[in-house]
Order: sequence, then C-alpha cells, then structure tokens
Amino acid sequence: MEVALPFIVLVGLLLSGVPIAFGLAGAGALGIFLVTGDWKNMMNTVGMVPYLTCSEYVLTTIPMFILMAYFSSWGGFARDLYTAMQNWLSNIRGGLGIATVFACGIFGAMSGASTASASAMSKIAMPEMRRFGYSDTLATGAIGVGSVLDILIPPSIAMVVYGISTDTSIGKLLIAGVFPGVLLGIFLIGCILVWVTVRPLSAPKVMRVSWSERFRSLLAIWPSLLIVIFVLVALYTGMATPTEVGAVGAAASGVLGVAMGRLSKSDIIKALIDTLSTTTMILLIIVGAMIFGHFVTLSQIPQKIVSTITSLNLNRWTVLWLVIGTYFAVSMFMDELPLMLIIIPIVFPLITLMGFDPIWFGVMTMMMVGMGLVFPPVGMIAFVVSSTTKVDLMTVYRGTSILMIAIILTTILLCFFPQIALWLPGKMG
Repeated sequence: MEVALPFIVLVGLLLSGVPIAFGLAGAGALGIFLVTGDWKNMMNTVGMVPYLTCSEYVLTTIPMFILMAYFSSWGGFARDLYTAMQNWLSNIRGGLGIATVFACGIFGAMSGASTASASAMSKIAMPEMRRFGYSDTLATGAIGVGSVLDILIPPSIAMVVYGISTDTSIGKLLIAGVFPGVLLGIFLIGCILVWVTVRPLSAPKVMRVSWSERFRSLLAIWPSLLIVIFVLVALYTGMATPTEVGAVGAAASGVLGVAMGRLSKSDIIKALIDTLSTTTMILLIIVGAMIFGHFVTLSQIPQKIVSTITSLNLNRWTVLWLVIGTYFAVSMFMDELPLMLIIIPIVFPLITLMGFDPIWFGVMTMMMVGMGLVFPPVGMIAFVVSSTTKVDLMTVYRGTSILMIAIILTTILLCFFPQIALWLPGKMG
C-alpha cells in the first residue's frame, strides 16, 4: 500500500487540476515518507532536489533552444519558410498541407519546441489553407502532426530531457532523430496525398505561381537554412556541445532578426519573457519528477519490475511492445514531459537489461511522446492548434488521428530497422 498510495494520490491530484509539477512533487514527498518513515529525510530530499537539479549545467541547453525558437518565431523566419514551400508546392492538390509539413520540419530544426511550432504554423498556414478551401480537418491535422517533427529533428528539448534522465549522450540522441524525422515527414506527405486523392473536396483548389516568384521566395529563407546547417554540422562533428549549439543558435537567430529589421526591442523582450516562462514551467516539472523519481528509486519499483519480467522469460520484443503499449495508453492522459519523467525511471532499466540500445529507445520514446501530443483526450499540440485556429477540438483530433498513421508506420519501421536511428550516431566520434 505504501508503494501504491503515492501513484493513486498523483492521479487524483492531476485529475483535480493541480499543476503537474506540484502533483509530482507532492506525491513523491508522500511516497518518500511512507517508504522511509522518516519525516526529516523527506524534508531534506524535497529541500535539496530543486537546487541539485537546476544547478546541472546540461539543463542550460533547454532555455537556449527555447530562446532560439522564440527569436525565430518573432523574427518571421517561420513565415518565410512557409511562403517558400507554399510557392513550390501549392500547384499540386494537397500542396499547402505538404508545404506545412516541410515548413514544420525546417522550423523544428531551428527550435526543438513542438508547441512553439504548432502555434506559429497555426497562425501562418491555417489562413492560407482556408483561403484555398482546405477542410479544417486536413488543415489542422497537417499542422498538428507536422509539429511532431520538432521532437525528432535536432535540436529537440524532449531529447535533452531524455538524455538527462537516462545519462545518455545528448549529442548522439539529437543526431539520432534526423533520419526518423525525415522518414516521418515522408510518410506524412504520403498520407496527405492519399487523403486528397480519396477525398478531393478536402483540398479543392491549387495555386499557380511563376518560376521567378518561386526562386525569389527561396532567397528569403537563407537565415533559416544557415541556422539549420550550423546546428546539424556542429552536433554531428562534435564541434560544439548541445549547450553551445543552443547558445550560438539563439544568438544567431536574434542577431539575424535584428540585422534584417525583423526583431524590434519589444519583440526581443517578448521572446525573453516567453522563454523565461516556458523554461520555468519545464524546470518545475523536472524538479517535481525528480522528487517523484526519488520515491520510485527508494521503493525499488524498477528492480521489482525487472525481476518479475525476467522470471517470466518473456521474449524481449514482447517486453518492448508491452512498454510501447503502456506509453501510448498513458500518453492519452498526460503531457509529454511528465509522461517521460515518470515512466523512464521505471522502464529504462528493463529496456537496457533486455539488450535494447538506449539511444534507439530514446527515439522510440519520442515516437510515443509524439502520439500523445496529438491524440485525445489530452494531446497538448491539438489543444494549441485548436486554441490558435479557433477550430473545434474534436475536428483537430479527427485530423491528427488520421495522420497519426504516419507516426505508427515510422515506429514500426524503427522496430524492424534500428539502424535508421543508430547509423548517424555510430558515425560520430
């Protein structure tokens, strides 16, 4: 009972609307007290964990990536990307949806914040798709699932959090998401093409753009490409650490925005405030999860699970699919970061014992998180798209649920061909 009660309390707190960070911390503190029976020990843990967690140097990666995202968004780089993709692809049926996927992918390589991408693309892409008669279901689905690319293509804040939680190389994790991200983008484009073929009225109009205008729009995206190339090359070659890449990327986004007259003083202040707010929220969740994780460690839940599974002599792939099924079931009710921070300490020892590569499992974790971000009843990205576009949430869910087929196909291929995720990290020094 002393082990089960904190989990019951956590669920009750989350269902009652208590902020996730405080729910995790409260349930974790209760668990520590029940397991140790020592009030002083519990208070010492709750008092020390925030400092020990937030003083970790590697966590500075998170605000740098977030600041890069907000500078890029306020600087209009996302709009330039979408305009260029729109000009090149809008002459085919469903082209605006495909343009949204491309723009989300490139913007994701500049930010790593899926919700920031969803918000930016909702404001930019939705009016254009409506103007050309796209159904709200297809339009919001393309924006929502397209934004999932951001948690795979580096830089990815979720990958950084996974790396911190499992003590896995963050640089290799970030690079591991490149090919799976590209593969997901290809499947997503394929799903959109099938959709508009089966239901032509979902994308009834195409737009003709002159070749001169197409090439002219490409000239506007050089700042975005410059930042993307720097991030990928710096990470792949080991020229800079993820923290250094984030810092230089954020500085480059800001300097380019100011130099091009895109970022005003008020825009910079807004970006800094948004970064501070988002970073604080993430760090609070991490602190709460660390307190809860301390309880999980004291209670020896992971060791008991590993012992039980091992005694059953289950095939390691059976274990993996059980873990994936658990991830998906829980992801329907919980946001990405608390989901990762609660489940990873429990399942990671089991996964590594079964011989699965921790970097590959990191990519698989991102796929499960991606499903949770767009699937009901929570789906944080779906909420962002719905609130930004003023489209009914159920309509958004229909669109993202259909296009989630792309995420499922990518996940299946990663299971059969792990080298899709492991080849690039294996080439790093």
